[in-house]
Amino acid sequence: MSGFFGVASKEDCVLELFYGVDYHSHLGTRRGGMAVYGEHGFDRAIHNIENTPFRTKFDGDVGSMKGNMGIGCISDYEPQPLLFSSRIGSFALTFVGKVNNYDELLQRLYDTTKVHFQEMTNGTVNVTELIAALICEKDNFVEGIQYVQELIDGSMTLLLMTKDGIYAARDKMGRTPVEIGHKEGSYCLSFESHAYINLGYEDYKELGPGEIVFVTADGVKTLVEPGKKMKICSFLWVYYGYPTASYEGVNVEEMRYRCGSMLAKRDGDSVHPDIVAGVPDSGIAHAIGYANESGIPYARPFIKYTPTWPRSFMPTNQNQRNLIAKMKLIPVRALIKDKKLLLIDDSIVRGTQLRETTEFLYRSGAKEVHVRPACPPIMYGCKYLNFSRSKSEMELIARQVIEKREGPNCPQEILDEYADPRTEKYEQMVQDICKMQNFTTLRYHRLDDLLESIGIDPCNVCTYCFNGKE
Repeated sequence: MSGFFGVASKEDCVLELFYGVDYHSHLGTRRGGMAVYGEHGFDRAIHNIENTPFRTKFDGDVGSMKGNMGIGCISDYEPQPLLFSSRIGSFALTFVGKVNNYDELLQRLYDTTKVHFQEMTNGTVNVTELIAALICEKDNFVEGIQYVQELIDGSMTLLLMTKDGIYAARDKMGRTPVEIGHKEGSYCLSFESHAYINLGYEDYKELGPGEIVFVTADGVKTLVEPGKKMKICSFLWVYYGYPTASYEGVNVEEMRYRCGSMLAKRDGDSVHPDIVAGVPDSGIAHAIGYANESGIPYARPFIKYTPTWPRSFMPTNQNQRNLIAKMKLIPVRALIKDKKLLLIDDSIVRGTQLRETTEFLYRSGAKEVHVRPACPPIMYGCKYLNFSRSKSEMELIARQVIEKREGPNCPQEILDEYADPRTEKYEQMVQDICKMQNFTTLRYHRLDDLLESIGIDPCNVCTYCFNGKE
């Protein structure tokens, strides 16, 4: 995932841009960037933040950059924002999303425009540069943005800054958000609604699916009206979102309390743990909801070491990720030894980290470990956002179990049975995962309960990774 922030102000905005982007640090740990426009034109800084937080890496840039407009991002992938000079004007661009037909679009440009790109060290072209080239095929920025939104298989939400103002465009299906804040003399644009609260902004509006606006220090002008269909990502509430953020009017922390409460109601009197715990960070609120509903005490049997592991995301190298997952959680053995624990994590993807956590709890003296993921089994790799680093759906633990039972190339109708919590095949899959992971018991959050936890029209929520339905 990635996050972005933008400001259009009557005053110098660099410091606000710096803090606004920094408030998106939970959405990526690989690249950070800021671009500004002022009386001396465009200026930009991009840094690697894999081993150093955004705030530390960009602290020196705040003093040297000047501008009354700016955009910035935190990314787990390509460097952003990039600066471009084109026949329709100079601009800076940053985006959030996923381009599945990248190769096709790149070849299209090679064949029709004779364009060339700067090649990155891994032999690929920066997707931001590809999107910019496609935008510039049209006669103005609005037509170009709409053109790209139609061409892309996947999703795209972007900020595009010119010398006159900032264009903001939400993905045509609204899979990711764009929030706008306002205070006297200034407007800001943000992926996360909480990022501007401490900067003195008030909520102004949330863009609808496919909506395009033009933002200056004087106001917000809608250039393309929002569409009627929306498929916002359900994982924004389950995992990505910071607790203080809200999407479509639904607060992340409050949704997670409801989620935990519904998990407790499904359990009823079937288990009797001594304590309820959440895997830091995103599992904590779910666990509080469970504890509040069940009356079972909430406790923290392991603590995340935040001084050096402050962020949720981790390096792209899987071996490093596994090591860091282990390093950053420190046990409180007094709360583990001889205890029956009920553990809530946001999800089970591959299962590697949660299995190691469970084994660690047993080694620390736990008598039982009951696991309650805060979402249904993940059956499909996401087509729309870079939410999982799985290279194949067969890296997903649910699909591994299904393949072992059904063989390779399982028909869709059989996969549908495994995704339905009312079927025998679903129960068999859950029991197999429970045994593989050495849990005492395992019960996933049901999809109907997840949608009720979110609380908006289910038709407006993307659940593709759980049921394969677009």
